[in-house]
Amino acid sequence: MEASRVIDLFLFAIPSLITGCIAYYFFKEHTKNEDGRRRYLLKKDLQVNTIPLRLQAYERMALFLERIAPSKLMVRVTPITSNKEDYESLLIKNIEQEFEHNLSQQIYISNKCWSIITTAKNATIQLIRKANMSEKTDTANKLREVVLTEMMERPSPSDAALSFVKSEVSDMW
Repeated sequence: MEASRVIDLFLFAIPSLITGCIAYYFFKEHTKNEDGRRRYLLKKDLQVNTIPLRLQAYERMALFLERIAPSKLMVRVTPITSNKEDYESLLIKNIEQEFEHNLSQQIYISNKCWSIITTAKNATIQLIRKANMSEKTDTANKLREVVLTEMMERPSPSDAALSFVKSEVSDMW
């Protein structure tokens, strides 16, 4: 009799165990789905706040690249004296100030984009230094002329960086 009672208890316990396992599985999946939903909603809310900041950063970097383009830089920053070294220093100082003013924007843009912008800035400075070392350059106005002539022959470093910024912004959508 004892054996049949154990078998009866076992038969009554099996449906309870099966129901318990199914409930555990469903609650586990439900919790997992809820967690995923909460993360999605949090990410969505963060994007609502960060997208305008990121777009503003890209706008400021586009403005920076436009301002350091040699053709625009030469028009905006005129020589104070006829000394070419003073003018070179003034141009480089202006580029560095613009860059330092926008340093904080790097947290909103990709590392690759920031690297390209930094490379464009350094290439522009190198272009000005190279033009200053040219034998044709003896005055500040001649330095302007040499740099502008160079820019007519090839695109400025800012142009390539600006096209990358534009493509990265278009990839956001």
